[in-house]
Amino acid sequence: MSSSCYHCGEPVPKGVELSVCIEQIRQVMCCIGCQAVAQTIVDNNLTEYYRFRTEPANKGAALVPEQLQRHQLLDDENLQHDFIYQDENSKEAILTVDGISCAACAWLIEMQLDKLPGLMSVNVNATTQRARVQWADDEIKLSEILSTLDKIGYQALPFKASTVEEKNKSQSKAFIKRLGISGILMMQVMMIAIGLYFGAFSDMSAHNLVYLRWASFLLTIPVVTYGAFPFYLGAFNTLKLKRLSMDVPVSIAIILSFIASGWATISQQGEVYFESVSMFTFLLLVGKFLEFRARARAAEVSANLLKLMPMTATKLELDDNNSKEVLVSAKSLQALDKVIIKPGEVVPADGIIISGQSQLNEAMLSGEQLPLDKGVGDTVFAGTINGDGNLTVEVKQDVNHSFLSQLIRLSESSQAHKPKLARLSDQIAQYFVAVILLTAIGTAYYWHQHMPHEAFWITLSVLVATCPCALSLATPTALTCATTRLNREGIMVKSGHVMETIPKIDCYAFDKTGTLTTGEFEITRVTLPDTDKKQDKAQALKIAAALEAYSQHPLAKPFVQYRDFSYQISDAKVHPGAGISGMVNGNSYRVGKVSWLLSGEQLVQYQNAQCVLICDDKLVAAFYLEDKIREDAERLLSTLNETKNKTMMLSGDSASGCDSVSRQLQLDQVSSSLSAEDKMAIIKAEQQSHTVAMVGDGVNDTPVFGAAHVSIAMGSGTDVAKSGADVILLSNRLSSVSTLKSLAIKTRKIIFQNYAWAFGYNAIVLPLAVAGLITPYMAVIGMSASSILVITNSLRLLKS
Repeated sequence: MSSSCYHCGEPVPKGVELSVCIEQIRQVMCCIGCQAVAQTIVDNNLTEYYRFRTEPANKGAALVPEQLQRHQLLDDENLQHDFIYQDENSKEAILTVDGISCAACAWLIEMQLDKLPGLMSVNVNATTQRARVQWADDEIKLSEILSTLDKIGYQALPFKASTVEEKNKSQSKAFIKRLGISGILMMQVMMIAIGLYFGAFSDMSAHNLVYLRWASFLLTIPVVTYGAFPFYLGAFNTLKLKRLSMDVPVSIAIILSFIASGWATISQQGEVYFESVSMFTFLLLVGKFLEFRARARAAEVSANLLKLMPMTATKLELDDNNSKEVLVSAKSLQALDKVIIKPGEVVPADGIIISGQSQLNEAMLSGEQLPLDKGVGDTVFAGTINGDGNLTVEVKQDVNHSFLSQLIRLSESSQAHKPKLARLSDQIAQYFVAVILLTAIGTAYYWHQHMPHEAFWITLSVLVATCPCALSLATPTALTCATTRLNREGIMVKSGHVMETIPKIDCYAFDKTGTLTTGEFEITRVTLPDTDKKQDKAQALKIAAALEAYSQHPLAKPFVQYRDFSYQISDAKVHPGAGISGMVNGNSYRVGKVSWLLSGEQLVQYQNAQCVLICDDKLVAAFYLEDKIREDAERLLSTLNETKNKTMMLSGDSASGCDSVSRQLQLDQVSSSLSAEDKMAIIKAEQQSHTVAMVGDGVNDTPVFGAAHVSIAMGSGTDVAKSGADVILLSNRLSSVSTLKSLAIKTRKIIFQNYAWAFGYNAIVLPLAVAGLITPYMAVIGMSASSILVITNSLRLLKS
């Protein structure tokens, strides 16, 4: 037999003898979960899945009663309101399905669900890992559909899209529909135009000519009404505000060319250009659709964040002085509720850990892939994933006020905000439209005097060729792509002016604790009053570590590495705000604050120590701890110094603590023992000759943030809604400051490139169009190509 599981491909542990007969061959399985899934596939005559799959299946998991309860909770009508579409006879939902690795998985799911009574339809998209299911609620429940998927090894939950994403999907469908109709009808009109062109050289009979013209006229009507409707709507809305936009000349061009061709058809005099109108509208729609797709990329960030929120939570409720676990909707959680978060589950709300210890993956918020150790007293955030420990968490605030929800609102707000550069481009485009309209009028007058039969089409070419679409797209597409890229890097831009201000920054001011340092302490020195033997130091560290194991204080964490389990602890007691006492190997010890354990001369002598260890009121050791310098702090400061930026450290800490940091880092100026007012005064003084950015932890630096040109907050521990920071480094990496600046500089460069192309194109094409050297066909293609080039150039910002 093979040593790897036939179902999931993982190694089979020694001593495990499980198998399933698949197509008359006994296949080995690694666990009961895989065996159950494989047997279900065999029992339902779906073994073809194994023949056609291209990837191993996900490891099977035994279905436990708790999973069934979670599924049943989703049958609640109040909860279903968020994710189910319902009509008189059925319900419909989109499911996110984990574990789909190839087309065979999609086939297996569809075949298995098709067997369920009451299921009306199921469609699985292997690319998006989503399934659309429709069922009769009086015959089958959603929980039964989800349980059926569990049995064949796929976990599914209702897909929740944000309002913005739903709106974008609706707009995308409308665009594609307009493109489809316009494209198909354009091709028919083009075929008829070919007949008309050949007919002009072969002396086509009059009635055939009239017939083809009327056919073109009728086929073009849906294109210029339904297809071109977005341009009319845009023109109407801007004119209503007494403004001009690029939709105005486009709408005028479409309407005039269609009316002129229609009149020629009705009166049977003059030329018709229905094929020009159709192609013009279709290519404009293509450009508009590409513009929409570029803008929609920003909304994907918020939508993806929203999908991190779990549907259900395990709440602890008191019943006759006993606590019981109850599955509830995560949206119903309120402050002070107690929830249990089991290994692998998603945290349902922001809260404080009141019992348990685990590692949490916060990559979805910060971009940091390594899990973080968290214990009692630490904060957890909704949407993050629990590791291998059980946690009991007290909810801090409801879901709508969670950090994740605030992050989503901030993302959408920053995308909606228009910086000065974008507003300037809108104003330039507006004036440019006015110039185009005046030029078109002048062109029409001139050519009407010299070549009346060509005047209309030359004027039409002027309107189309010089339409400032690329100019209008130059800034917003670049900013959208840049913001999306920053979000991927764990950098949240809150203020619209950041991208244009950051390239000008030439002075960076840093807070110390939690910014240049990690906020995590390390033991730098151990002092023994009677001897300095290394073995006595080691013993003191082990005793202190044994006692500190009962504390969750930040100063206790550095002792973890010295823990020796041969030191037995009894009668351990935590003294809040002071330290810990207990019996270690039969002796009474206390470890904690110097002021709690020492007095008199000893207090003065060891006042700079962070904690001391005593045995029966006799000093054993004094421990000196320092904050760790962030790993990327030196690299960032070196980069800033090399690029001639001034660097300062503004700290409220003592001079000795600041000197220790300044000896390890290249800083132009170090100021210690500062109040918030002192920091503000220094920044304002620097602003006389520099553009200043302040980088801090966002807690005590909020007043200082307001004084700086750009304020940057570290981490996610602060209340984002009340923070005065312009930028939040969710990844907690100082190197993100370099990333932010380099991307801002690149964004500015790409915006100027877009402007150069947009102005250059119009400067070249306008004289040619006025001179009658550009046909309507060429004008449409040139204008669309110009817009697509600008969008493509902006998309370079998404690449690493």
